[in-house]
Parts: sequence; structure tokens; C-alpha cells
Amino acid sequence: MELDAVVLSDALSRVTIAGLSAGERAVRVARRAGATRVLVVDGARGELAAWRAGRTCPVLVIRADQLVHPPLVAPLIAAPPADGVAIAVGPDDAYAGAVLATGGGAAQVIEALARGDSDAVIAATASARVPHGDIARHAIATPDERRAAHRMLYRILIKPQDNAITRYLYRPISFPLTRLLVWTPITPNQVSCLVAALVVLGCWLTAHARMDLVTSGTAIILAAAYLDCCDGEIARVKLRSSRLGAWIDTIVDELSTIGYMAALGWHCHLAFGRGFFVDLGGDPGVDPWLAVTGLGVVTYGWSMYCVYYNIIVGVGSANSQDYAGRFEVVPGKQPNAVRLRPAVATAIAPPRELPGWLVVIATVAPYLIRRDFIAWCALVLAILHRTQILFAGFALGGLVTFVIVTIDHVKLRRLRRSIVRGGRILERPA
Repeated sequence: MELDAVVLSDALSRVTIAGLSAGERAVRVARRAGATRVLVVDGARGELAAWRAGRTCPVLVIRADQLVHPPLVAPLIAAPPADGVAIAVGPDDAYAGAVLATGGGAAQVIEALARGDSDAVIAATASARVPHGDIARHAIATPDERRAAHRMLYRILIKPQDNAITRYLYRPISFPLTRLLVWTPITPNQVSCLVAALVVLGCWLTAHARMDLVTSGTAIILAAAYLDCCDGEIARVKLRSSRLGAWIDTIVDELSTIGYMAALGWHCHLAFGRGFFVDLGGDPGVDPWLAVTGLGVVTYGWSMYCVYYNIIVGVGSANSQDYAGRFEVVPGKQPNAVRLRPAVATAIAPPRELPGWLVVIATVAPYLIRRDFIAWCALVLAILHRTQILFAGFALGGLVTFVIVTIDHVKLRRLRRSIVRGGRILERPA
């Protein structure tokens, strides 16, 4: 729906939390809620009537004398009143600083604001009270409140997709770096570009025969992995998330894997050559390092295509972490329409209790194939000068991934074709 927004500003609106003033944060919250026009007013409100003249769409009002975040207004936007005024309230049912007005209520709210009424007075006339979400707002009037607001805001940096390695090995280092970067003009996309530059440098160093250069290149790529955590963290804290940014991030991640694997293959070609296999008892006639590198580029490239097809067509995402192996068909919004939804994984109950060592393996194994864990293993193997084992692991991992995602890809295409052949409309993912 089309939406206008009014941000009520005062002296506290200039207080900066995590590199962003409270007033600008409120504007970004309004934009994220879908507002196409945002008016910031502080004191004089004479321009309100002219700004709103002739428009009948809903109006969102946000008070910017506090730290606000999208969960403050998201429930209001999700269930707008048919014709009236709804307000966001906290757990104590007290007015929380956001108003959504529709129909005749929108005109009344603009009139009240124009004549100088406070949003609290308007909130007293609300016909609906909607509890806001978590991490939605915080007072910022005192130094203690501002420190607490910082702590609350940084809670959003824990992503549901984070595994134990990311949460306990990467985030403790990326968090402090993010807290520094949010106070600079550096944007998330600029961080992603810096990550890409570091990966290129790391791959170039890796593609040499000298082991010290390979170790340095691998260490730089590991450092890039830590910095890669920061672009998303900055985007979430400063409300700078975008679909373009998500695509840049995920493409850099995937290309870095292919680039590092290819660089390792070229390093092994220079450092070991065919003589490595001759020493093992035979002359292959061609350099297996280059042959396997070519095969790896093909398998990784095809896997990237399958993953992107999956998250774009099936999931409706720009994050490769949202890849889904299975989908279920659910009703669509239109008659005779359906859409695909990632199937929820269900645990398989073993017929008997498993031995303790097997339980440990089953628990730990999923983490061992994660990119963040592999980056550390790569550095250890490079330091130990076992780059041939490292390359073999990357090549084998690419082959296994190729098989898995190809099977999933075929199933997804068959499912989509069966829906269309059945005469139903397949909607885009929600």
C-alpha cells in the first residue's frame, strides 16, 4: 500500500546511536515500512497541510526522541485499521511512539498535528492498540539510557542462520570491528568490495609455488572472511540492508571459494607438477593438478547456478544460506494458484539409542563442512605445507556439492513442471 510518514523531531533526535542519529534512524524505519514520502517536522508544522493536500493514503507517525527500529512499526503495517487510528504499545500497554492512521483517521491525525497537538494526545484517541515487536525502541535521554540503547541494538546482530562456529569463533571478532565501522561513512557494499579485493589478493598469493606465499594468501582470505561478517552487521545496525547488497555479499562468497580452489590447483601445479604422481608410481601423461582444477571450476560453477536458481525461484531470497533441499506446495493468493515453500526439516528418530561417539559425530559433522570452519582448516594445512591435501579436499567437496545440488535442482524443476502441467498457476515465492 502507498504510505506517507511524518517523523516528529526534537533535540533528542540529534543523539547518535551506532553512527546514526535518532532522527535519521526514524526516517529509515519509515522508509523500510514502505513510506514513499517522509516529512520531518520539528516544532513548526505549518507545512503539514500543504504536504498532505489531496492525498488519502495511510499516514505513519513516528516520534524520534528515542531509538526506534523496524519492529516498532512492523505490526502496525501488517494489520492496519480499516478506517481509524492504531498505535504501537509496549509490554506495559503504554504508548510506544508510533501511530498508523487510515481513512478519515489519517485526515484527523494530520489536522491534529498541524494545530500543535502532541502524538501522545492523538494516541489517546486510538481505536486499536498493537504490541510492538522485540528490539523496537529505547529511551536515549541520559547517558545510561544511550549505553543501554546501544546494547539493545547490537542484539540484532545474532542471525538465526549462524552456526556455533560463526557465533563463537567469528562474531566475537567481527562485532568489535563492526562497532568501529558503524561510526564511519563506510557502507556495507563498500565493505563487500573490500572483501572482494582481499580475496583477489589472497588468491594471487596462493597461486605461487612458494609455501610462505600460499600461507600468507590463505591468511588474507581468512581475514576477509572475518571482514565479510561486518557488511551484514553494519547493514542491520544502520538499516542499510538492500537486495543488491545481499547479492554482492553472496556472489563474493561463492566466487571466493572457486577462486581459492583454482589458485590452490595452480599452486600445486607449480610446486609439485607431474613429478608428484611419478613418485607415487606412475606417469599420468597429463598434469592431474590442472585437470582436477578444470573439473573443480566446472563443478563449483554448476553448483553456484543450482544454488542461485534454488534461492531465487524457490525460496525468493538473495542469501545462499537460505538454500532449501526440499519444497512443499502451498496455496497461493489467487484462485487456482500455488507457491513453493521450503519444507521444514524433520529429525529422523533412530530405531535404537546411538552410541555416544556416534552422537558426537552426528552433532559435529554439519559444522565441519561450513565455509567458516574450512577457512581455518585451510590456514592450518597451509602452515603445515600440506597444500596438496587442502586442494584434494576442496576438489572433493566441490564434487560432493555438485552431486547433492544437482539432485535437488532436478527435483525442483520437476516439481515446477508438474504444477504447470496440472493447470495451476505457480506464484513467485513470498
